[in-house]
Amino acid sequence: MSRQGFYRRLYPLLQRPGGSLLVKQGKNMSDEYEEIVGKIHAVPRERIWSAAALRWRLFFCALSVLMAMEAAWGQAETDAIIEAELLKLSSEDTDARQSALMVLAETGDPRVEYLLEAFRIESLFVWNGKVVVCEEFIEDDDFNEFAPLTDPLSGQPILENGKPLVVSVDDLKEISPSRSERRFAQNAKFLIRLSSTDADARLSGAKKCGDPPGIPASTELLRSMADDDPDVRVRRAAIESLELINLFTAIAADDEEATISAADALGQMGSLRAFDRVSELLANESALPEDEQSAEAKKIFQRSVWAIERYQSRISKVGNLFRGISLGSVLILMALGLAITFGLMGVINMAHGELMMIGAYTTFEIQRIVGHTPDAPQNWYFFVALPSAFLASALVGMLIEVLVVRHLYRRPLESLLATWGVGLILIQAVRVRYGDNIGVNAPEWARGSWEVVRDLNFPYSRLFIIGLCAACVAATYLLMRGTSLGLQMRATMQNRDMAAGLGINTSRVDRYTFAFGSGLAGVAGCAWTLVGGVTPDMGQTNFIVDAFLVVVTGGVGELIGVVFSGLGIGMLTKVLEPMEIASFPIGAVWSKVLLLIAIVIFIQFRPSGLFAQKGRLSDD
Repeated sequence: MSRQGFYRRLYPLLQRPGGSLLVKQGKNMSDEYEEIVGKIHAVPRERIWSAAALRWRLFFCALSVLMAMEAAWGQAETDAIIEAELLKLSSEDTDARQSALMVLAETGDPRVEYLLEAFRIESLFVWNGKVVVCEEFIEDDDFNEFAPLTDPLSGQPILENGKPLVVSVDDLKEISPSRSERRFAQNAKFLIRLSSTDADARLSGAKKCGDPPGIPASTELLRSMADDDPDVRVRRAAIESLELINLFTAIAADDEEATISAADALGQMGSLRAFDRVSELLANESALPEDEQSAEAKKIFQRSVWAIERYQSRISKVGNLFRGISLGSVLILMALGLAITFGLMGVINMAHGELMMIGAYTTFEIQRIVGHTPDAPQNWYFFVALPSAFLASALVGMLIEVLVVRHLYRRPLESLLATWGVGLILIQAVRVRYGDNIGVNAPEWARGSWEVVRDLNFPYSRLFIIGLCAACVAATYLLMRGTSLGLQMRATMQNRDMAAGLGINTSRVDRYTFAFGSGLAGVAGCAWTLVGGVTPDMGQTNFIVDAFLVVVTGGVGELIGVVFSGLGIGMLTKVLEPMEIASFPIGAVWSKVLLLIAIVIFIQFRPSGLFAQKGRLSDD
């Protein structure tokens, strides 16, 4: 076929949507040939990809429908099992009722917890061959009793002709549990959690089943969880609870060999939950006459007590260090702003704590606007509140700089008094608007903790604060060292007249610098809402003095000094608090006193702090 015939056959194809007329006057024929060949391959390929995409969409739609149908079938099957087992609770056969209670507990359905509680308080009845719930009877004027009926699965009133159904009490058959069945129903809510799909619920159930006096009925489920549960925390708790149940059972049966074995196993685990019981065993054994004491039992009990104490002591020290790091992270966030406003600008801003408070209250306002509550969580609100807290505090800081601070540069005493007064005004304004205390609900992702090893938990909220602190330090360093604005900031703070002579707008740089330092305080306030309370005087009472200590100890104007001194002060505070001196507990107040004394002594030897400024300006 000639090229001309080839073009004539392709001409209609290239006029379709997506094609183009390539044969144009004056165009080289070989170039046209190459473009047409490319278009030949492109058109079918587009159709193939479109067909493949359509097939994938259809596949995922079908898969979604099948998953929804499977979930619905699974729910319907669970509902049928629950209804059938509830009806067995009305049987006269004790074994049948006990079996029904166990089957209900093993479903893992959270609705069963409410139903077993209704069974325990005798709120379950049989009406027209099915089980219903009636929590309270009502009487008419003639003292006739009637029962408003509730569906046991949905928890909603049963309707008849669109109205709640109310029947005579005489039409109901009461389901009356025995004492042992009431006790089982009381404990069964923990058995339900063992079969839950939620790891936290299973963890809670595993721990509760081992609490005194233990739930022997949970033994089989706990063994299965100890071997197969995908969550390592649940496996640890299941193993510990099994040994606790073995200990309680052996004590009740007066089996000395089994008691010694269980106590030894719990001691090797360092089980805090077993400490009181093993200590009681040791005390009871030591109280016996010497000729009646068992040397082996006393040795094992003593060794277990010591092992638990040593393990818990190590865990406590590591936990205190972690809490110190998280406290130090908040101090660093606060001190970063002070390192800029005080260290670089030379302004003693006593309202810096109130800027932190503004960040916390901004977080509260964002929570209120988006409607975040424990019952209706809006977990994304915090990522809106974080930049909002920065901007709100930065705006207030900018206003303080424009109205007050700009007139007091190089006058530190006047700036101290003026900003202290501004802080009092802000505290009273917030107190008039919000009162003395508010509650900020942390997002769900900030609740709970990461269990590193047994009994050592790192809360997610504090881990987030540590990460946020690292991000803010890195951002501040990059701003100060890697941007033209940071260069202008440092130039203005070091020599204002020279910077102005080089064309820098020093007034604008002052404003931006003060706003940035204030915004960092707002970020600290937003972060603090995850772990602490929010009050109008939170910054002045809890943080402003510590933040100044961080800046002075680390070295005025040095970011690396802020990081080291903040972490050091935070960890030292948390290490001192639980200590005792000659049986006198130090506590929170005396730890601050001792810390202040240590810092005063340190400054006597290092008046410039850990990292002193270098260069001509270090002596200014």
